Amino acid sequence: MTEDDTFTLYDLRVECVEITGDAVSSYEVGDYFEVHGEEIVLPEGQTFSLYALSSLLPLLPAKQRETGEKDWMTTDTRVAGPDPNVGGVFEITRIGTREFNHDDVSGEDLETTD
Repeated sequence: MTEDDTFTLYDLRVECVEITGDAVSSYEVGDYFEVHGEEIVLPEGQTFSLYALSSLLPLLPAKQRETGEKDWMTTDTRVAGPDPNVGGVFEITRIGTREFNHDDVSGEDLETTD
């Protein structure tokens, strides 16, 4: 393994910051989870709505990666939940970085060029 095998991902915190409709969802303002690499980490005893998670999942891998300063993936941090009657709003914040080695997270061999 060489230094060329490493890459960096952001750790993320995804928090419900607003509910504008009927609070019939299984989440409340202040509920959150974190993303560390490929792991979703919930605070002990907290659950998170599968339906709300489904609206967030497509964005998380892109938010973990370095993006341009003016890229909307960098500047836009709020995401609407899937139920317009609940009106949940979630904020995705980059909270740190973590380094990974390709061989530790992939079964594919890197092609080496000399």
